[in-house]
Formats: sequence, C-alpha cells, structure tokens
Amino acid sequence: MILTTTNSIENHNIIDYLGIVTGVAINKQAIAMGFSMSKYYNKLQVSIETVKEEAFQTLQDNAAKLNANAVVGIKVEIELTTSNYAMVSVTGTAVKVAI
Repeated sequence: MILTTTNSIENHNIIDYLGIVTGVAINKQAIAMGFSMSKYYNKLQVSIETVKEEAFQTLQDNAAKLNANAVVGIKVEIELTTSNYAMVSVTGTAVKVAI
C-alpha cells in the first residue's frame, strides 16, 4: 500500500476516492518521569515510535477494508495525555490508484 502526506502520487493516477480513514493508538503504560530526563525522553521516544507503527497499521487495515491501494494526504498527530500516555492519531484519504 502506498502511503503519502501529499495529495497526489507521482506517476500514479487516482481513479477513485474511497473515504477518510484513521488509525489511532495509545500506549496504555504511563511514562513516569524520574530523576533522569534522558531516560524519560528515551522512553517517550520508544513509546511514540511503537504507538505510531500501531496507528499506521490500523490506518492501512481500514483502507484495505475499502479496497484502497493507497492513502494520500496523511496527517499525523502525536499527543501526550495528562496521564503521560503517548497517543498517535493518523488520518488520510483512502484512494484507488492505477499502478
């Protein structure tokens, strides 16, 4: 599946727009802030990377349910909740492109 933040895909024609798809994931383990800021930031980075991959997988699964072979206009939002949970939301438009 082709994923892009742009609204078009170079050398591909969009045949059909199938709808908006999303993928949301949240780390269910709070990231505790201890005495070491570097350890905190490292844990936060790993958490965000893991959750981002889950969100993108959900996005692709939702696009596949619409028989899409690409998602364009992807927007990624990363939040740290008040309880220190990392949350990632990915939104885009599922499309069918000629390959």
